[in-house]
Amino acid sequence: MIVATAGHVDHGKTELVKALTGIDTDRLPEEKVRGLTIDLGFAYHKLDNGQLLGFVDVPGHQKFIRNMLAGVAGIDLSLLVVAADDGIMPQTREHLEILSLLGVPQLLVVITKIDRVSWDRVAGLRVQIRKLLKKSGYKKEYFFPTCAPKGIGLLELKQELMLRAEKVASRKSDGKFRMAIDRVFTVNGVGLVVTGMVLSGTVLVNDKLTLSSQGSIVRVRGLRAYDQRRDKVKAGERCAINIAGRGVAEHSIKRGAWLTHPDLNVPTNRLDVQLKLLEAGTGSLKNGAQLNLHIGSDHLPTRVALLSDGKITASQTSYAQLVLARQISVLHGDHFVLRDPAARRTIGGGRVIDPFAPKRGRNSSTRLAELEAMAGKSTKDILGSLAKQSVTGVQVKIFSISHNISVPQI
Repeated sequence: MIVATAGHVDHGKTELVKALTGIDTDRLPEEKVRGLTIDLGFAYHKLDNGQLLGFVDVPGHQKFIRNMLAGVAGIDLSLLVVAADDGIMPQTREHLEILSLLGVPQLLVVITKIDRVSWDRVAGLRVQIRKLLKKSGYKKEYFFPTCAPKGIGLLELKQELMLRAEKVASRKSDGKFRMAIDRVFTVNGVGLVVTGMVLSGTVLVNDKLTLSSQGSIVRVRGLRAYDQRRDKVKAGERCAINIAGRGVAEHSIKRGAWLTHPDLNVPTNRLDVQLKLLEAGTGSLKNGAQLNLHIGSDHLPTRVALLSDGKITASQTSYAQLVLARQISVLHGDHFVLRDPAARRTIGGGRVIDPFAPKRGRNSSTRLAELEAMAGKSTKDILGSLAKQSVTGVQVKIFSISHNISVPQI
């Protein structure tokens, strides 16, 4: 199970992960000097029942929301960390909104630093957080009052994590391999290593993959998951992959690139999406708005073309086309977040409906009907609906890529 922290700066996220795992995730010298998490930190821990947990510790400062977004793609559970003395702060709200927009399925609230306040204060804070959770769509609340340095509340939290890890369903690994790259580095005697979250499929040592940023073919020389050497890695796991390829070097790979099965390397710069505007993000969003798109571990400028109305108002959901500044790799169902150009606040987000959106006729009634069909719950339902309403039928190859399923499955 992959767990990510979330919450305001200096609310004790890194200290909590260290207390749970024994690992200090602040790895950069600047983080040590400033006492502030700047980039993503990672830790792995084996529970008493043998379950393995992977922790992603994200920065809480407003300046580093971009790094936070790169770390929470595809996680199983989030720990929303709120300091008892500070209470709900701006990044508490924004991180919670981001988790909701990205479809993170499970959330536990960890109230830290309870040794600094009275129990009445903790009880009052729980009431405030409960209201915030309901607004973000999290109907069940799970609270864990803690003091990490003194070990208070950690046993109860570990027991809950153990139960959640046992119940986490294995992700389907029958699709083709995709991994969002969030770190790149070189290890002496090993070579080039990329790390990230595996969103679909499986990969084996000696497999050939495509690096999306260059279109280069690379060979998998070695695999590690949960800090253990492996012969195979599958969907739902964080892993480190030792790769080799002609012209591929550390300086040529950036966070945000994808490592995929060659068949999935079909770059696009137009996405039709289902977009929800946050209540607190802005009053409305007008056609042609310039925003920053965060998807997978990538971020880039985009222009929003509204497909059904001239604008979207707060809390409204509508269809839109995102016209990207460059081509990226993306598939149906991928979740995304939109932030303002100055990167000061989250505007909204949603999920990709059609990664290969048309430039012409995007506002036509026929196209909007297609989008309604594409927004269905299951791939089977979507395929059936499209086949019924389309005059020319469904393009099997494009559909198989978009939904990451094989032609025989179709």
